[in-house]
Amino acid sequence: MAKVLYVKANPKPDHLSRTFQISERFIETYREHNPGDEIITLDLYKEGISWLTAADITASADLTPEEQRKHPVLKYAYQFAEADKYVFAEPMWNLSIPAILKAYFDYVCVTGITFKYTADGPVGLCTGRKAINIATRGGLYSEGPGTDYEMGDRYLRTVMAFLGVTDYETIFADGLDIIGNDVDAIMSAAIEAAKEKARAF
Repeated sequence: MAKVLYVKANPKPDHLSRTFQISERFIETYREHNPGDEIITLDLYKEGISWLTAADITASADLTPEEQRKHPVLKYAYQFAEADKYVFAEPMWNLSIPAILKAYFDYVCVTGITFKYTADGPVGLCTGRKAINIATRGGLYSEGPGTDYEMGDRYLRTVMAFLGVTDYETIFADGLDIIGNDVDAIMSAAIEAAKEKARAF
């Protein structure tokens, strides 16, 4: 049985978020084909993820391993390390990801839990896992000159590789806010792509 960590990063509710309209169909299809797997949904806005403080960084220094697993900051790194598959869902904001998702990775990237330092540099401890990112974007960033400005999926792909996860795919709906585009058609194509990838994920 696999453990799937589904990370949602959008303040909008499911029915108002175009991102979640796609990601929820992915999860729904995945669940149909993998009924025995555990799916953990982590809605970052409902979790109230905030910026790390000096107190957060030093508070866990004297804790036992069991206490660390329950620590309000470190618990996310342990949860991440124990997952087998990752699903991220977020809109593009200002050429990147919502800041709350970057804040989440500040919780996740913890030496000795999700990566380690060696004589040859940092090494990810989450090898053998797979990830998929589901993103919606108002402009065109998957091809043409817009690709130079796309920093969101690029960041996620890079940080996941840093943690050892190199089996990484992206589902995107581009051009949703361009006047004249058929938004329904773009969304339908993205949902079908999500369902297809979910069957093999």
